[in-house]
Amino acid sequence: MTSSSANAGNAVGRPTPITAATVAQRPSGMPIHKYGRYEAVDIPDRTWPDNRITAAPRWLSTDLRDGNQALIDPMSPARKREMFDLLVRMGYKEIEVGFPSSGQTDFDFVRSIIEEGAIPEDVTISVLTQAREELIERTVESLVGAHRATVHLYNATAPVFRRVVFRGSREQVRQIAVDGTRLVMEYAEKLLGDETVFGYQYSPEIFTDTELDFALEVCEGVMDVWQPEEGREIILNLPATVERSTPSTHADRFEWMSRNLSRREHVCLSVHPHNDRGTAVAAAELAIMAGADRIEGCLFGQGERTGNVDLVTLGMNLFSQGVDPQIDFSQIDEIRRTAEYCSQMEVHPRHPYAGDLVYTAFSGSHQDAIKKGFEAMEADAAGRGVTVDDIEWAVPYLPIDPKDVGRSYEAVIRVNSQSGKGGIAYVLKNDHKLDLPRRMQIEFSKTIQAKTDAEGGEVTPGQIWSVFQDEYLPNPDNPWGRIQLRTGQTTTGKDGTDTLTVEAVVDGAETVLTGSGNGPISAFFAALGTIGVDARLLDYQEHTMSEGASAQAASYIECAIDGKVLWGIGIDANTTRASLKAVVSAVNRAAR
Repeated sequence: MTSSSANAGNAVGRPTPITAATVAQRPSGMPIHKYGRYEAVDIPDRTWPDNRITAAPRWLSTDLRDGNQALIDPMSPARKREMFDLLVRMGYKEIEVGFPSSGQTDFDFVRSIIEEGAIPEDVTISVLTQAREELIERTVESLVGAHRATVHLYNATAPVFRRVVFRGSREQVRQIAVDGTRLVMEYAEKLLGDETVFGYQYSPEIFTDTELDFALEVCEGVMDVWQPEEGREIILNLPATVERSTPSTHADRFEWMSRNLSRREHVCLSVHPHNDRGTAVAAAELAIMAGADRIEGCLFGQGERTGNVDLVTLGMNLFSQGVDPQIDFSQIDEIRRTAEYCSQMEVHPRHPYAGDLVYTAFSGSHQDAIKKGFEAMEADAAGRGVTVDDIEWAVPYLPIDPKDVGRSYEAVIRVNSQSGKGGIAYVLKNDHKLDLPRRMQIEFSKTIQAKTDAEGGEVTPGQIWSVFQDEYLPNPDNPWGRIQLRTGQTTTGKDGTDTLTVEAVVDGAETVLTGSGNGPISAFFAALGTIGVDARLLDYQEHTMSEGASAQAASYIECAIDGKVLWGIGIDANTTRASLKAVVSAVNRAAR
């Protein structure tokens, strides 16, 4: 009996609380024994967590090489040229343009941009080669006549490659890198003239799987051949060809290398992340904090498997923190369309900064916050006597001003069944300069909600305006309502009483309405009483819709009409006439 009573009491008055035990995860059953943990770096005095990125790194786009080789349908020469021209327009100064020893197509493209004068003198092109003599010769040959060019040599240094692919010792692998570097220098001396500013880049492949001490040993061996010094840098690129660790461990590896490399002041330390763990952007940013000087990647994260690191996201992340990326993203849609044409790959609608939906809010609470954020920005700017562009951006849910990347505000608010009054009000204010009172927002949002619930999907700004007109603003194409206003004239008596005479069509008949009151609106209510309309004013607001002598005014009137509380709106260049139209709007809605 006691137990039964206690359970009954608990069921009624005390819900069972959630505890850690009730939500504990269960073993997945997946074969986790096949995978080992990634080795941490012993660097207890790491400094990178306290660093901030305050200036843009050097950038290299590898869209035309790493990105292109990952395409289902590799770029045609025309599409390659379109991509190259886009990268130049955006401001990239280092562009990897191909793998000329891999085939005639890549070789011919490199020759075409050199021979056609397509490369600005301040842009350095880069070409990739493996460490084999015949490939190195062909690669350097492709660069004859270039203003500024870099040969990028790589060889596999990771244990799994040494053991499985090449079956070579550490010393043998190191020697491949050293010999390859020497051959690059010999063929550059033989084939390239004084008109070419020549550079060299080396990558130990895959750096993230290579023992740190061995990666350092190979890089030092390469530098012993190249002899970097003042005016003769070497680029050491440390690729995460397969992303294997957390971004923090990636940063540790870069700090360790940056600390231990000799001749560090003559080394450009380059980071080349891929996105296998989905954290390439974070890995690149933390590597810069840990000492890297340059980032290699592709627009929108194009590349093998999960892709190279995304240069658009990285650059825009800097921009959003007030750091100039030194790359022009101001026409983000043009950049995206060109990249999609060249790669034949679509950019995801949720892609950071560039996707179709990333500045869009469907949620009602988000829409309301965005609307209020815009209003607060405008008020703050007006209070300071400046424009919105002159103050710090602070709008909820929008990390940057969409206008800064060429997006219009029209796409910021999108309305569906999850939306609320704020989003609908934003569309009307942004597109039609109508700043609806809060209670009117609530009233009209119910109309839109009924439409979305009935039909599903999204309601476009055009559809919102059409529904609003049909609900509040009869027009010649849709002349609904008992009353159509013609003209009105007000006279003021000696006692201050206003007498209003209105010519109108009432129930299809030409009618003259007359009434008196302590203002035109009060007089109009009295006039409506003569045709049996019991109306009482509850709230009245108005605003101009633009500046200048010909500006129109919008009037909003909340009325109690025959027991119903309804809003009406009137738009006219004459504020009195706008007010009368607003009353007619409410009256007509009551009788509809």
